[in-house]
Amino acid sequence: MRGRRGTARAGRGGRAGVVTLASVMVLGPAGVLPGQVAVAEEAAEGAGAYAFAGDARRVDGAASTAESVPLEPGRTYRSTLPASGTVYYRLELDGTTSAYASATVVPPAGRTASVIDGVKVSVQDGEGRSCDVDTASFGTAGSRHPVAAWAMREISPRRSLCQEAGTYYLSVERVDPDGAGSSPGPWETELTVVSEPPGEKAGATSAPKEWNSAPPQPLPGKPERRSGGAGFARAAPVGQGVWRDDIRPGQTLFYKVPVDWGRQLYATAELGGSGTGGSGYTAAALDLDLYNPVRGHVVDVGVGYDGGQEAQSLAPLPPVAYVNRYAAVRQVGAMRFAGSYYLVAHLSAAVADDFGDGPVPLTLRVRLSGAAQDGPGYAGESVPPDVFTVTEEDREAAAEGEDTGDDATFRALAVGGIGTGTALLAGLGVWTLAARRRAVP
Repeated sequence: MRGRRGTARAGRGGRAGVVTLASVMVLGPAGVLPGQVAVAEEAAEGAGAYAFAGDARRVDGAASTAESVPLEPGRTYRSTLPASGTVYYRLELDGTTSAYASATVVPPAGRTASVIDGVKVSVQDGEGRSCDVDTASFGTAGSRHPVAAWAMREISPRRSLCQEAGTYYLSVERVDPDGAGSSPGPWETELTVVSEPPGEKAGATSAPKEWNSAPPQPLPGKPERRSGGAGFARAAPVGQGVWRDDIRPGQTLFYKVPVDWGRQLYATAELGGSGTGGSGYTAAALDLDLYNPVRGHVVDVGVGYDGGQEAQSLAPLPPVAYVNRYAAVRQVGAMRFAGSYYLVAHLSAAVADDFGDGPVPLTLRVRLSGAAQDGPGYAGESVPPDVFTVTEEDREAAAEGEDTGDDATFRALAVGGIGTGTALLAGLGVWTLAARRRAVP
């Protein structure tokens, strides 16, 4: 895990708060804080760490719908997915808004993984009928890393099921827990639910039949340094441009790109020379995934690697449009709203076998084409607010960049489940002990 700039930000554009005595708790015997050992162990675990949302609420999935706990739109949750069996969560939905639920699974770090293993999610009505289902797998990268799947309860004139107000359920399960290389233990999970209000006016109910599907040349230019984040909540903002970072085998980097209504997004990933003098070939060394604003998977591409320069581009996608939801192809339907789209890059742990575990240069070339347009005009507010909007603040952050606060200690705390208060205590405890030592004659 690489060190980052030291200033952690609290929220978008905010600054880290000052430690006050009101946040202090009493240290345990011998000045040892609960979880200090776990912090050190997690910090040393390496590139595979994932930064969960700082405000994620811990919930337990239930083995049956009868015992399921509710998930509220606009909140982020942290849970655990067992190695086998399905867990359920409850959704109380009205009869007018669409709901999108996403599950990001974070398996323990490991050099092997079942190619088809991953996570399967579905939304079901009270009678057990499926409203939607999606599966995300590790693919041919061959190493475990965070992946996300999404499912929806969509209010649509083209649907007959799942249109009424009532109780619905989100189910989450492993895809291939018994496959070769699969990890036998439970996985940590990050859950989100987003609600989308209906449009103010009735409009077209069919997807555009024509759009510019010709891939442009990758954006030229000198790369600018932009460190990737370690999770969706810590994704580094980028806009059109050429962005440079280093990525280690087994590591996953997160970036977010604000995409307005009417604009097309293109992205190319490049791996630079390893500089180690190693030889070999990893067929799916880098996996680049695109997720939409509700963490729904859109498209991905794999990049092979032989120690030299390699590059691949995502398949061309249609301009962001409300009516894309009526498309028969799911990846087109995923481009249904404006907001922050996520580019997630994972370098396979297998790269270390031939080229060592040092960092490999990663370049992302991001292009946005087309003029921004007005949105559909929603009859109400999304939850959370502005999730389907590109704000001026979003554009500024993408252009100028902002610190993800993603240093090793922060990520270890996020993965270990040790709260921000404990992190402050750890820093304050070290400062107090040092001050006492200086005071001794």
